[in-house]
Amino acid sequence: MPTPKLKYRRVLLKLSGEALMGSGNYGIDPAVLEYLAGEIKGLVTAGVQTGIVIGAGNISRGASLADQGMARVTGDHIGMLATVINSLALQDTLERHGLSTRLMSALAINAVCEEYQQRRAIRHLQHGRVVIFSAGTGNPLFTTDSAASLRAIEIDADLMIKATKVDGVYSADPMLDANAARYTHLDYDRVLAKRLAVMDATAVVLCRDHHMHLRVLDMNQEGALLAAVRGEAVGTLIDGNQ
Repeated sequence: MPTPKLKYRRVLLKLSGEALMGSGNYGIDPAVLEYLAGEIKGLVTAGVQTGIVIGAGNISRGASLADQGMARVTGDHIGMLATVINSLALQDTLERHGLSTRLMSALAINAVCEEYQQRRAIRHLQHGRVVIFSAGTGNPLFTTDSAASLRAIEIDADLMIKATKVDGVYSADPMLDANAARYTHLDYDRVLAKRLAVMDATAVVLCRDHHMHLRVLDMNQEGALLAAVRGEAVGTLIDGNQ
């Protein structure tokens, strides 16, 4: 089989924690992990250097815990640790699919993770290893979207992919508004001006100021990740040009 022509050679994939629940309302669905591993293996087999950041909404959100009375910093640290749980589960699944994987943490948890170090992460990628970045930025008050933007910039990714449960960015919530229109192309300033629900403002500004291309797509669309690295028009592309 011929190797697919790639537009992007190094990507940062942002996965939502909620997506790992599958049809459940909490935790991790092994079938979702198996599906994701197959899609990620397709990237690696095609020659794409792949980094991953996973959220923790399937287990815990710092902001939600704060709303219930917990100190925000404590809640955020719980959320960071929850991303490590998700990352360990994905690492195990990827390795069972034959992929060499490294799990790096912004918090020192040396028994199960390497401590994050930018140069080491890039070396892992250059050697064909999938690198999973866990524990967010290591600091409270920052989302995993911001962590994904930061890591994408640090590893000099060609593209950041946000894999969600919808097929791109809409003018309104398509589940609530039948007239919501899907955008195929946006620039970051328009995302900020219209307050579109793509990522938090910090993550958007990081991508804008560092000229990071972002594609938002449906993780459940088989082959979407490979289509994205080929430069095909899947989901919504966000960059500095409109």
